[in-house]
Amino acid sequence: MKILVIHQVPYRKISYHLGIDHDRHDVTYVGRPVSLRQIPGDLRCSRIPLAEHDDLVAGVTARVQPSDGYEKVLSLSEFGILEAVHIRRHLGLPGPSPARVELVRDKVRMKEALAGSGIRHPRFVEAPPACGPLPWSEKTVLKPRSGASSEGVMVLETAREALSAYRKLPDPGSYQLEEHIEGDILHIDGLMQDGRFLELAASRYVNKPVEFAGGLPLGSHQIPLTQAQRDLAREVSFALGVEEGCVHLEAFHTADDELVFLEVANRVGGAGVVTAHERYSGVHLPSHEIAVRLGLERPPSAEPSGRYHGWLAFPGHHLPAGTAEVTLPEGLADHPCVDRLYVLPPDRPLPGHITYQEWECPVFIEASHTDAEELGRFLRACANGITVVSGTRVPAELGSAA
Repeated sequence: MKILVIHQVPYRKISYHLGIDHDRHDVTYVGRPVSLRQIPGDLRCSRIPLAEHDDLVAGVTARVQPSDGYEKVLSLSEFGILEAVHIRRHLGLPGPSPARVELVRDKVRMKEALAGSGIRHPRFVEAPPACGPLPWSEKTVLKPRSGASSEGVMVLETAREALSAYRKLPDPGSYQLEEHIEGDILHIDGLMQDGRFLELAASRYVNKPVEFAGGLPLGSHQIPLTQAQRDLAREVSFALGVEEGCVHLEAFHTADDELVFLEVANRVGGAGVVTAHERYSGVHLPSHEIAVRLGLERPPSAEPSGRYHGWLAFPGHHLPAGTAEVTLPEGLADHPCVDRLYVLPPDRPLPGHITYQEWECPVFIEASHTDAEELGRFLRACANGITVVSGTRVPAELGSAA
């Protein structure tokens, strides 16, 4: 099979070779030079570099043609699945329509598609009137219609404040307003094939994604999967027409034990989700998703650990430029819950952008326990007990290159 891979997610997070036999298939990676450099040098494949500032669709379609004989286009990034639709059309290959993909990219369209489904979701407004109040008055979320990692998300204390902030945006049409829902946030991760889930697991966040953007640590830990969580994942996927690939669904869990849909992506979750799921279930989600999407045999699974797994990431983007000065609780590295502890090397500058990658965060913990609640308590204690501050400033050119 001749496969074109739109390579955007760091190679080490996907490990394409686990899902594709590169000796058997003819694989070409297209992407920015920095992404192509991550591909193992001994991997049998071709590479097509894009210019750093190329539009993704224009850059790819200028370099590949229908006569090249590609049979599949694979894109596993949040920021490439819609673009892959246009690239497939350019190559004359079948695939989902742009409207279908928008349902898992555009936070307005996905909630509109749930109308009449019985699935509760926050009230929202796509484009508020030039004057007049929102349908609610309390705390309000102003967020981009597409994107990830809670970049650009603002939580305002009142609807009036949110409307004022909305009207000051340079591009308000790319944003939406929705009512704030009180409760913990869960994420439900799975893998679908032919409209049914092959894998499914639920996790509870430690803090909230929007708080990570504001400078607080973020983590999650697996919890026992309930029938209500399973039903929500199935019903949302059906309503949005998701039939294959990974699903990363977020939902509020209210004090009344109600699940309220937040948003969903048709791709694998970020941060420590892949590793936690693999240790918990034995299934490496990216390689199994690759097999499903390409119609290949799924790779073998490992033995489940018999434990609940989680992760905790500390941000650095909000701190002044410099290196990280980290203070850890005594004995943390040897704690029985800790599976792996990453600390940014003292000669590495703090990240200047929002990132959940363990090799970029000042501190990243992978942890597990046989009891989900005990694991959650441990991660929350770490979130409160670890400090990260900016140390010696580094030259601007070094900080910008990180």
